[in-house]
Amino acid sequence: MSNTYYLAPNDLPNIFFRLCFALLIGGIIGLERQLKQKPAGLRTHMLVCLGSAVFAVIPMQIVSLQSNPDALSRVIQGIAAGVGFLGAGEIIRESSEKSSRPEIHGLTSAASVWVSAGLGIAAGLGLWQLGLVGAVLTFVVLRLFKRLENR
Repeated sequence: MSNTYYLAPNDLPNIFFRLCFALLIGGIIGLERQLKQKPAGLRTHMLVCLGSAVFAVIPMQIVSLQSNPDALSRVIQGIAAGVGFLGAGEIIRESSEKSSRPEIHGLTSAASVWVSAGLGIAAGLGLWQLGLVGAVLTFVVLRLFKRLENR
């Protein structure tokens, strides 16, 4: 593929770039969560993003996508489902002493972990522009929109 927006997965420098880029993307999101003192912070988001990138690179390294085009699709589906369980662990239900109604916390952190996985997939596939734009937009949503919610 000769598209300049896509990085070929067939050599070590490209793989190294993809994985480091995944760490950078996860770091952008994780830093914001860390500054907000959330349980899933810098390291968690970096690892989720890196792990997703690794899983995305694997089928491109071991099988020809032309002979098994569904392999990558199954990997992406597995990542989305698996990270959903990780995100569910972020969501905490608590009852306050003032109210018997349960309160739910951690939805935004769970969503940011899920987005980190998606952006890690993009990085692993060499879609660096998608990953970068997605990371910046996620950071903006987490920072800017929280201020708007508080008003």
